Amino acid sequence: MATLLLVIIYVAFISLGLPDALLGAGWPAMRLSLGVPVGYAGILQMITSAGTILSSINSGRILAKYGTGRVTAVSVAMTAAALFGFACIPSFWWLILAAIPLGLGAGSVDSGLNAFVAEHYESRHMSWLHSFWGIGALSGPLVLSFFLARGASWRSGYLSIAIFQCVLVAVLFIALPLWAKVHARTYGDEGAPAVVHPGLPEILKIRGVKFAVVTFLFYCGIEASTGLWSGSYLVQIKGLEPSAAARWVSAFYASITAGRILTGFVTFKIRNADLIRWGAVLILAGVGLMLIPAPFAVTVAGIILTGLGCAPIFPCMLHETPVRFGSKYAQSIMGVQMAFAYIGTTLLPPLFGMVSSFTTLALLPLFLLVYILVLLTASERLRPVRAAR
Repeated sequence: MATLLLVIIYVAFISLGLPDALLGAGWPAMRLSLGVPVGYAGILQMITSAGTILSSINSGRILAKYGTGRVTAVSVAMTAAALFGFACIPSFWWLILAAIPLGLGAGSVDSGLNAFVAEHYESRHMSWLHSFWGIGALSGPLVLSFFLARGASWRSGYLSIAIFQCVLVAVLFIALPLWAKVHARTYGDEGAPAVVHPGLPEILKIRGVKFAVVTFLFYCGIEASTGLWSGSYLVQIKGLEPSAAARWVSAFYASITAGRILTGFVTFKIRNADLIRWGAVLILAGVGLMLIPAPFAVTVAGIILTGLGCAPIFPCMLHETPVRFGSKYAQSIMGVQMAFAYIGTTLLPPLFGMVSSFTTLALLPLFLLVYILVLLTASERLRPVRAAR
């Protein structure tokens, strides 16, 4: 039962990744058909992430009331409905309405699945779990590129992914009894330890939490900014066709996925804190390549190297949560970390979109450089907290 449920959770993480990369890969074609400026992608990203932040902050109480299984099934259903909305909308302003359930459907399920895996499965599964998110993230642009390369509309890509989500919803509802059985298998007759859900001000007062949330905020700023804007950057600055740029966006997510599969094996030998440090160094090297005025091949190499650096940071930070802060507060802190991660997704990519609308997309590597320097500083300040505990 535990193995079957783990397989379903892996597939659920594919479904979480599928919509995340679609907007960045498809926006060059979407904005032309909708007749809107390039910076409007930031508006959609902000609305989606705002909904995710709200549901993440409240995830501890939501999960305690309804259970991880029910929350996951309902959240994926909301995502499927939103993707059908994206495929059928007549104008940009309808996209705003569809973005609301897309964001709300992601927050609680993301926090819940991460907490459930950290509680009931071995540490290697956290990295492999997020590699399955990467499979979804790289598959979305590939599906979109497949339709665009054959002269079809970007709407066909959204529609096909919405259908996949509907199938997953049916599987999740059928599998609802498995969650309680796996939970009982972990704790047996003793029962689960007491869990506390303090408010946000109390959580932020816990030692080290502020550095943790800053790390999550700027990590997601880097990942989301690269995923959202690198396609437009390659089209407008490096002169690639939209379909080719979409493939290279997929390569960015492919490098994250490959890196997380490798991280799952490396965690047997290297501590999470060291993997986080080396991931940040790789991102710094990748951004350095993007800063070099060179042919697009060097830029693409920098984007891929940035993806490899992103690979260990998110899952290793999540897996460290119970170790740093204790199981009593782990689920609530997990939700707050996810909320700040989505704050980074909400604010930092639109910030660059706004600036680039008045300047140039060529500034993307400079923004990424600032983000990674802040992340590296915060994560290094967090290392002694783990050692002290």
